[in-house]
Amino acid sequence: MREEEIIFTKVLLVGVDTGEEQDFEHSMEELASLAEAAYKRIVGIVIQRMEAVNKALYIGTGKVAEVKEYAAMTEAEEVVFDNALSPSQVRNLGKELELPILDRTNLILDIFAIRAKTKEAKLQVETARLQYMLPRLVGMRENLSRQGGSGGSNGAGPGGGGSVSNRGAGETKLELDRRKIEHRISELKKELAAVAKNRETMRKKRGQSRTPQVALVGYTNAGKSTIMNRLVDRYGEKGEKTVLEKDMLFATLDTSVRNIKTADNRPFFLVDTVGFIHKLPHGLVKAFHSTLEEVKYADLLVQVVDFSDEHFKQQMEVTAETLKELEAGDIPRIVVYNKADKVGMDSIPRRMENQIYMAAGQDCGLEELVEMIQEAVYGDRVNTEFLFPFDMGSVVSYLMENATVLGQEYREEGTWLKVSCHKSDAEKYNAYRCG
Repeated sequence: MREEEIIFTKVLLVGVDTGEEQDFEHSMEELASLAEAAYKRIVGIVIQRMEAVNKALYIGTGKVAEVKEYAAMTEAEEVVFDNALSPSQVRNLGKELELPILDRTNLILDIFAIRAKTKEAKLQVETARLQYMLPRLVGMRENLSRQGGSGGSNGAGPGGGGSVSNRGAGETKLELDRRKIEHRISELKKELAAVAKNRETMRKKRGQSRTPQVALVGYTNAGKSTIMNRLVDRYGEKGEKTVLEKDMLFATLDTSVRNIKTADNRPFFLVDTVGFIHKLPHGLVKAFHSTLEEVKYADLLVQVVDFSDEHFKQQMEVTAETLKELEAGDIPRIVVYNKADKVGMDSIPRRMENQIYMAAGQDCGLEELVEMIQEAVYGDRVNTEFLFPFDMGSVVSYLMENATVLGQEYREEGTWLKVSCHKSDAEKYNAYRCG
């Protein structure tokens, strides 16, 4: 769908500053970016400063009246809150404001639903949305009734899938809906288990080749997909597809794996993963676990940081916390300070130990980055010589494919190879080592 064909929903943003947020203003700016990524047009922002949120309404009772008046004046169609709301808060706010109520979690779920392209991503998003929806059925039913029971075809509400009825009332109807949702979640989990099994099989096949796996991780919109595409253009296999590259939050959701082959025969698999964000819903992390698990099995993480963003340090903290949650916090890491050209940094690319300042969008620093990756993942390699009988051609072919061949000769006794290979391979064929 072209952007000019999209109907943008007019929304009013609401935030509460209790002083606990490290950078409340930035959080609200990010909320605005998320709203835009979900095809919503911001008509106003309301902020309240208070010591603690109202347990019943999130904002104060007086502020509720102000929000309602402001929403009517700006013709807002939805009200979006910066933090996760409890089911009762959604229900109470919906009654008071007489408009659909969304929170930050809901908004991110909407974006994921819009961006999901593959079967796996769609299954994961639907699972997360239904799990979010389950405890909020009463409030959502009232919200959706204010929309004429449509469910919001443009991703405006969490009930947009249309598979569960949104009309009617009463405990019996709610229980019926609850059972339908629970049954659908069970079906989705079975389908995801099958997809995860297939992903595990593919991962094992890659592991058998002994080719190192390198995962690109980092905050959403830091430039991971740009790095992936530039490296594929230079070193990828012919005809390899590029991934979507766009200046927006969560431009890509699907995990992509590409084989990067360099002239010195030190290849590696490069994995592009979904970006992280502040307050990433736990339900999404759980639903996307099989996809994000690719990170856990990587030999090396390349953490991409948008160095031009003034909040890059906080974004790095969010990435570190998310990696820890995925049990990937201890994997060796290279930090890429990307978009360094946008801050007027001289002499880029600039490399310092396991860090590099570069500009992938300008094709600056790519060769240096590949060299750093190879040094990291091929550090357990040894240089050795083998002499294989001619009837061991399959082993020679294996080493030609999985080692860096430094020399080759055909001698009377067989094939002589000088290689840089994995230590385990050197030990496996130790009987044929020579020189």
